[in-house]
This record gives sequence, C-alpha cells and structure tokens, in this order.
Amino acid sequence: MAEKTRYSDEELEEFRTLINQKLEVARQELELYRKQILKKDDFSEGEEDHKFNSMEEGSLHTEKEYLNQMASKQSTFIQNLEKAIVRINNKTYGICKDSGKLISKERLIAVPHATQTIEAKNLRDSQK
Repeated sequence: MAEKTRYSDEELEEFRTLINQKLEVARQELELYRKQILKKDDFSEGEEDHKFNSMEEGSLHTEKEYLNQMASKQSTFIQNLEKAIVRINNKTYGICKDSGKLISKERLIAVPHATQTIEAKNLRDSQK
C-alpha cells in the first residue's frame, strides 16, 4: 500500500473545524488582553481601577509590558492559525515544509499550525 501523501478532504474539514474553534478562543483572549492594556492606560476612578491607582508606577509598567507581550504572542498564534487555514484551502495542510512527509494527525491536533514533522523540527532545532 502506498504511503499517504496528503490528508483527505474530510480530514482537512475536521482540521478546519478544530482550527476555527482555536481561532475563536484566541481572538477572544487577544481582545481581553487589549482591553486590559487600555484599562491600564485609562486610570479611571471606577471600582475595578482603584487598585491600579494605588500601584507603584514601576509595577504598572511591568504589568503593561507583560500584557503587551502576551497580546503579541496571541496575535502571532492567530496569524499562524490563519496561515493553516490557507494551507487547508490549498490542500497542502499537514505536509512538512522540510521533508515533504505527512505530519502526524496527533501532532496536528496538538499543534494545528505545525508546518514540520517532529523529526524535521528536532533536526532543525539541533542545528541551531
């Protein structure tokens, strides 16, 4: 029996559903980060903001920096998931960009935006 070289249309739709679910959650989380960042900028006198008014400036700056980093990581994650949707549309999803082999279904469920097999990723990481 020949080795499978791409996922079936049915399998690709399953991955699309998974990725769309992750995208929805990721976008909600990004929006929460953005709201928290804006809240830190407002310094309004609302009940929730009262605790921020009493914080030291350095502590507030550190928290904003952390939120900005988390928002940036979430934004990158969203972009990677959106690129995975493009690969599904092109029917190239799940094909390792380095070896051309099929990425395992288990890996794609765990990391749906993966572009490499575990072997290719480990090889690339060991060469760094």
